[in-house]
Formats: sequence, C-alpha cells, structure tokens
Amino acid sequence: MGIITNKVGAIFIPVRDIVKAREWYCSLLDVEPIFEIIVGHLCCIPMENNGLNIVLDSNIYKEDCYARTPMFHFNTEDIHKAYQLMKDMNVEIVTEIEHGHSFNIKDPDGNMLMICEI
Repeated sequence: MGIITNKVGAIFIPVRDIVKAREWYCSLLDVEPIFEIIVGHLCCIPMENNGLNIVLDSNIYKEDCYARTPMFHFNTEDIHKAYQLMKDMNVEIVTEIEHGHSFNIKDPDGNMLMICEI
C-alpha cells in the first residue's frame, strides 16, 4: 500500500457560523448535534461510510468561497421523500428532481449540495 491511500478522509465545507452550521447539518442528517467544536472553528461530523467525515470550517469561509456546483452528494433510498423533507425543513431547493434520482439544495452558507437516490 502506498503512503497516500485511495480513500477520501474528509470533505471540508466552509461555513459562516460554526454553531449554526453544526445544528443545520445535524438536523439535515438526523443526528444529535453533540460533535465538539475544535479550536473555535472546526466541527467533524462522522459519516457512516468508511470513516469519511464532513468537516465544517468557519475559518475558511469567504463570501466567494462556496462551490457553485455540488462537490459531493448525500445518499437517499427515496428521492421523493428526501425532496419533501427538504421542503418541510424550508431548505433552499435549487433544482427539481432531475433524471428521477437527484436534486440540489443550498446550505445556509450558500454551499451547493446534492441529494441522490442510490
């Protein structure tokens, strides 16, 4: 095995307010917002697959920093239920369900996210 492994360990997401972002992402993922805020600007939210973490970072946020296209997607088994949940949560929905399996949303900091049926 090489020194650099063929695995993604974390995805960094720039956020304005680390506490509010932790609440929003934990609500989105239906997990308790118990994750520690580290050195005042980082919060690691572990995902269920292969040790991947989402790292919210309020130290790297700049108004022009957020991605205009999704850098990753959250999986769902039912795209229509996921879409309705985002509507019920008043999440900013950017696209309708496309090709029957995905749609885009924005988090409160303007980062583009995708929800995709697997």
